[in-house]
Amino acid sequence: MRVALAAAFFLLGYAPLAAQTPAPAAGQTATPAPAATQLARVDDSDVGFIYSLPSDWEFVAPPPAPRVTVPFPDAVSAKKGDACVEVVLTAKHGAPASVVVVTALPFACYGQPLKPSDLANFGAGAAEGLKQTFDVTDPVQGNYTLGSHTVWIERAKGTPKGHPENAFTFEIACAVLEKGAACWMTMAADWRSLHAFERAQVTLDGEIFPELVPPHSFVPNPQWASRNQRNDAGR
Repeated sequence: MRVALAAAFFLLGYAPLAAQTPAPAAGQTATPAPAATQLARVDDSDVGFIYSLPSDWEFVAPPPAPRVTVPFPDAVSAKKGDACVEVVLTAKHGAPASVVVVTALPFACYGQPLKPSDLANFGAGAAEGLKQTFDVTDPVQGNYTLGSHTVWIERAKGTPKGHPENAFTFEIACAVLEKGAACWMTMAADWRSLHAFERAQVTLDGEIFPELVPPHSFVPNPQWASRNQRNDAGR
């Protein structure tokens, strides 16, 4: 499980950096990117959750799956174990880009359910992937509840290796549902993007919550608390 989520968060680490559009070379004309037509929203009935970001977040389509010819296709057709973890939403916002990635693990594919006590291990692989690309500092963890669901959360600071001037906040929240488990992850370039990630509406097993991370559910230290209070006061 750690390996699968590490890979997912490794993608999260690269996404905003790769998303920056380079300047056109001499003799070339920059072509404006097409307007986003799909909302940054995921409705995963296999696991049992819905999550919606604000309309100014851009949905990022997954890359096409590579065409691979194998001699015995039946031997690789069935997924199991960690291979059941899927990235079900990727979205970005702003420049430098903040990114949100949502991953899901259907128990029907995995073969067994997870328990709330498995949450920390389910999400811990994220840090392993992050450290390959970022210098990560000040990781803190917490737990809170949304209705009948316990949510495990971790927040850390990070900068791309070799570029300490580009600071991001990483946050990951994971929950076990009736039919699967899910993790919501962000790499936020500013507090507004972190706020949008946390305050986005989420539905868990039919229970609707106005915010993924309600205010005061996760305040790791007084520094973060005072900073968030100043930001909220300035809105």
